[in-house]
Amino acid sequence: MKFDLHTHHARCGHAHGHIRDYIAAAVGNGLSCIGISDHTPFFAEKEDHPAPEASMATSEFPAYVREVLELKREFAGQIEVLLGVEADFIPGSVDVYRKVLNDYSLDYIIGSVHDFAGVSLYDAEHWEWLTEAGKLELKNSYYDYISRSAQTGLYDILGHVDALNRYFPGYSNLYTEAAEHTLRTIAAHDVAMEINSSDDLWVPGPDLLERAFYYGVKVTFGSDAHEPARVGEHFEAVARQLYDIGYREWAVFKKRKRIMLPLER
Repeated sequence: MKFDLHTHHARCGHAHGHIRDYIAAAVGNGLSCIGISDHTPFFAEKEDHPAPEASMATSEFPAYVREVLELKREFAGQIEVLLGVEADFIPGSVDVYRKVLNDYSLDYIIGSVHDFAGVSLYDAEHWEWLTEAGKLELKNSYYDYISRSAQTGLYDILGHVDALNRYFPGYSNLYTEAAEHTLRTIAAHDVAMEINSSDDLWVPGPDLLERAFYYGVKVTFGSDAHEPARVGEHFEAVARQLYDIGYREWAVFKKRKRIMLPLER
């Protein structure tokens, strides 16, 4: 069964195409299941749309849910459409997100860290000015955020873990015990971790995935597509990598319930 649980569309302000376009692309690419998981609004902010290039407006969220559910009915028999979201892990705001999202019949919630310890995931310039000790401290802070996100009980999936490896040169060369603690925490709280194929450098990489397998961390797949043509991209290659590591199943979600599917090489 070919699936993709991580896709975005025009509402978030930095993706191209409409939800229908992503579903049609999934059908054309032979997917059995497509998850729509656009960025949630910043629910804890008073302003309706404080970051137009990062997420949809709070007032737009009900329309997003309605559209996905309408398209789910329209495409029934062709492909299964799942209603998901990608929600930032923001310490101090988790209960706000939990209260809002619990009011909707979602299939799954992806929890992602985009900002941590006052630093953006994409802030390579900040990274380059740090000493080696400072870089290690920042990496430890990042893993701390991932661990804390796993402990919230809000998320079904952790999105693009180790994405800093794409933007911070030398990140992967800094060894830290925090990675082991994070993987043990993810396993203990029974949260799935996605393999994110949105870049030529997939995350997490094989080294972290091997350790994730050792600790019993469950996995799933998401292209993180920001344009329809990339839906399902690298699915087969990711499946082969996971199979070679030792995985024999991976997860999809319906109504917040995890379903393990056989993984074939």
